[in-house]
Amino acid sequence: MFPGIPLQAGTRAAIARMNITEPTPIQEKSIPHLLAGRDVIGQARTGSGKTLAFAAPLVERCDPSLRRVQALVLVPTRELAIQVAGVTESLAASRRLRTTLLYGGRSLLPEAKALDSGAQIVIGTPGRTLDHLRRGTLDLRSVRFLVLDEADEMLDKGFAHDVEAILGETPSERQTALLSATMPEWVAKTASRQLHNPVTVEVDAGMQAVPTVEHLVYSIEKSDKIGALQTLLDQRDDAPVLVFGKTKHGVKKLAKQLDALGYPVGALQGNLSQNARERVMVDFRSGAAPILVATNVAARGLDIEGIGQVINYDLPDSEQLFTHRIGRTGRMGRTGEAVTFITPEEERKWSELQRGLGRRFTRKPWRAARRGAAA
Repeated sequence: MFPGIPLQAGTRAAIARMNITEPTPIQEKSIPHLLAGRDVIGQARTGSGKTLAFAAPLVERCDPSLRRVQALVLVPTRELAIQVAGVTESLAASRRLRTTLLYGGRSLLPEAKALDSGAQIVIGTPGRTLDHLRRGTLDLRSVRFLVLDEADEMLDKGFAHDVEAILGETPSERQTALLSATMPEWVAKTASRQLHNPVTVEVDAGMQAVPTVEHLVYSIEKSDKIGALQTLLDQRDDAPVLVFGKTKHGVKKLAKQLDALGYPVGALQGNLSQNARERVMVDFRSGAAPILVATNVAARGLDIEGIGQVINYDLPDSEQLFTHRIGRTGRMGRTGEAVTFITPEEERKWSELQRGLGRRFTRKPWRAARRGAAA
């Protein structure tokens, strides 16, 4: 079990219970450095096992006898927080470490109670974590291990202010791990101010698209998009399908259209309550609603095995989001398919995305046809 990596017996047993026998490249290269106390910048594509790469060293570097927050993992979305917690809790149990989650959309009180009762590992979104800091219910002065997961988004303009405010409440001598599927140059520059002599681990640097994903790119009139989507959904196999829209309203409207047409569909967008979001994900994972229409909230951290097809119904705004969307399929060496629609209004945006990705995709016209006909 993970030969050559000096993990404790309890950690090895927990990994074995996950049915994992061999480390992925990011795990093999990162875990020894993190166990040795080094700061790490890790870049590997989505689905490469980054969570376990930082979670295993994290639990081993915490002291079960110290009833204070010793490890903090910051993530951009609630869904990713829940998934990271699932892996971390499995490892932490072997060392009797307590883990708690901090994210919006639910009451602060249970979280505050968990913190007060001696949680040692905190996994949270920036906004909710900052709420607890301001209320005095979270004390980060004993943090010895800090993780920024999906670092390119965590250090982007939307989160940067909150993240830096949180980091300012942690000890300067902490150990820090920064991991992401994409690592723009500006992220590395920002990270250099927060990390101490970091080791850089690049498993697939420069690979913007997952090689196990087949790309199908279509020029299409806006009025033909819903019909084309129906054709694709009619041709799907049993694998789950993830359809990306641009706006909360657009996702809600599209899901309603598909539901009215008889498709087993769910919608995931930021205006949903946490309970509603969790119900949508349960239905998607169980196969009760194997078609999920979502905003970019599902582009990161959505770890669903076997998503067979990702459909870019609307184009994303950046090459990073394109990469993360596509990364929902073709995970861990499996094959997947990515379909992208490009309307005449999106031609300029598509050209910008291709330049940012450093590659050009073969494109075909989508012939407006009746449902069920081949495109």
